[in-house]
Amino acid sequence: MAWLLKIGEVSKAGYYKWRKNRSTVSARVEEKVLLKEHILAIYKVHPYFGYKRMTQALSREGIEVNHKRVLKSVIRKKRPFYGRRGSVVFANVLNREFYAENPFEKLVTDITYVRIGETFAYLSVIMDLYNNEIVAWEFSERNDLELVIRTLEQLKEKVIEKKALLHSDQGFQYTTKSYEQRLEELKIQGSHSRRGNGHDNACIESFFSHLKTEKLYLVHPKTAEHAYQAINEYMDFYNHERFQEKFNGLSPIEYREKAVA
Repeated sequence: MAWLLKIGEVSKAGYYKWRKNRSTVSARVEEKVLLKEHILAIYKVHPYFGYKRMTQALSREGIEVNHKRVLKSVIRKKRPFYGRRGSVVFANVLNREFYAENPFEKLVTDITYVRIGETFAYLSVIMDLYNNEIVAWEFSERNDLELVIRTLEQLKEKVIEKKALLHSDQGFQYTTKSYEQRLEELKIQGSHSRRGNGHDNACIESFFSHLKTEKLYLVHPKTAEHAYQAINEYMDFYNHERFQEKFNGLSPIEYREKAVA
């Protein structure tokens, strides 16, 4: 090392300062790239998020970032593509009336992203508002219409109430003709949140928060297989064991079974 520094006419202190600065710059570039990847992953699931909600979503993922950086991110440049709306928008029939008298009377659905190392996968879920039970879910490394349709297919084996309702946000999968057609085949009425209003689907947003804070953030899955296993374990725990105050300390399935008995 000494002879190289001598040939280059560089002092030892100067060399180490250069190496430190280079390392710092590389770290900043990597941080910027990872931030953009996280924002894109969130935006693919929630294309209607503005910079405030995007900043909050990043914070919930453990990424504290100034909102100005979010505004300057690549997501703004891609908004015309991801913001393209589907051709079918249902009325907000649910209208935040989250109470249901019977099982499979009012259902809500949504997709969330799951961090796997430095990449992402996607979880599609359907919840029954009668007892907050997760009645269908699918996991995929692609956030597409097929993920949503596969989740819907699981409802074919359920005893659905007449005039049953399935509520979602206005994500691109939920505003397609294919989604509308599948609901008609299942004899389920569609309902959409108002654009950009997460409170219209607050119950399932709350579930995603529990899933991440109580399981995924603890295990930090590094592979899709590990993530699937963790989600599967939590689904079983949530439905069968996780008590809820609104159901007098019973889990979703305990509440349903007690009502039937």
